[in-house]
Amino acid sequence: MRFILVTLLGVSYAAAQPAVPVVNEPHHHAIYEDARVRILDVLSRAEVCVQDLAGALKLSESAVSHQLRLLRGARIVRTRRAGRNVFYALDDHHVLALLEQGLRHAQEGRRGGAR
Repeated sequence: MRFILVTLLGVSYAAAQPAVPVVNEPHHHAIYEDARVRILDVLSRAEVCVQDLAGALKLSESAVSHQLRLLRGARIVRTRRAGRNVFYALDDHHVLALLEQGLRHAQEGRRGGAR
């Protein structure tokens, strides 16, 4: 399942596990991958606006907006406008299922479980 997540999210196995260093990737690329996983984690629980996401993740609104734009372009998240605010949510339950399976797979790899 890790390969599906890599294709859909641009997320590497190491990015799903922040304690593991990313090898052969620019440092900033790994940070952004980690940010996308963290954004999806928050969105798996609630619909959230950019300002609240930025505050929860301790990232700039600009950085969060950029990552959301990539996720929206990949049809992983959807938007809902309410006045001047734009709220983001996972596009559908399949995205959540893929995220959960990918994270379980990453945790099994860390424990040395079956692959």
